[in-house]
Amino acid sequence: MRRRNLLIALGLVAGLTACSAPDEAPRPAAAAVQAGTVTINDTADQKRIVPAKVDAIAAQVPAAVRSRGKLVIGVGAAGSGFPPLAFTATDNKTLIGSEPDVAVAVAGVLGLQPDLQNTSWENLFIGLDSGKYDLGASNITVTEERKQKYDFATYRKDELAFEAKKGAGWKVTGPKDVAGKKVAVGSGTNQEKILLEWSKEAVAAGLPAVDVKYYQTNQATYLALGSGQIDAYLAPNPTAAYHVAVAGQTEIIGTYSGAGSTLQGKIALTTKKGNGLVNAYAAAVDELIRSGDYARILERWNLGSESVPKAEVNPPGLPIEGK
Repeated sequence: MRRRNLLIALGLVAGLTACSAPDEAPRPAAAAVQAGTVTINDTADQKRIVPAKVDAIAAQVPAAVRSRGKLVIGVGAAGSGFPPLAFTATDNKTLIGSEPDVAVAVAGVLGLQPDLQNTSWENLFIGLDSGKYDLGASNITVTEERKQKYDFATYRKDELAFEAKKGAGWKVTGPKDVAGKKVAVGSGTNQEKILLEWSKEAVAAGLPAVDVKYYQTNQATYLALGSGQIDAYLAPNPTAAYHVAVAGQTEIIGTYSGAGSTLQGKIALTTKKGNGLVNAYAAAVDELIRSGDYARILERWNLGSESVPKAEVNPPGLPIEGK
């Protein structure tokens, strides 16, 4: 079984490879190993943590889902994916990462067979709306707007990071620092919402707007960053730090809560509002925390710093714009 070494850099979540989708070039070999490394398995043979069914928690699952016997899990990692959160293994086919691992473990507690389905970010929500997916596990931030359509059970803190070429000579602490800069961000993501709000704040302060850029894949984004077409990339902190450690050509120049300056963002298991599943998901997460499986899953991907002490159902989320 082939493994790659993962560098822990400056206390950030580190990574091991640049991203590549199944139809792109294979991921390169790992960066040179330095002191203080851990090993992450990115092969198809994941040996996932699958806990035993807990009857009292499984009983909270609606009868229709229990009778079906499986939990259909949507993960928005189509294309290059987002290591170490959700991406394809070295076989360029098997879906791996912390998000699938948490969802599979939740299914185990609920006594259901996990059915992982890799899809695009947009189709993930379409699938939740239609009931195609029972569960969305894809680094989804709780927002007040999303709470109008979905129920949430939190399982990780949401941290964002600005990534730039090494030696760029600037830091990001607020809107003034990105004014006039070319910054890439994923379309339809929470980080896009924050970046657009920062752009408006910069303009209100008499500064240039942020020149927001969009790319279809992480690989295209990093090519643009390396060639100087963009100044920075705003992405989930695990994804950015993962790339920093491997590429050796970029650095984190600022981090920010995914819910803004006044609220710690929370990542949550997501399901269609009112379908009766969210309390079972929260109870399953709490059981994983109690048993220690939760900590073991996060440590597999070097994400222990983003752990939470308990699951929360529909906690305060990123406010709706203008309210």
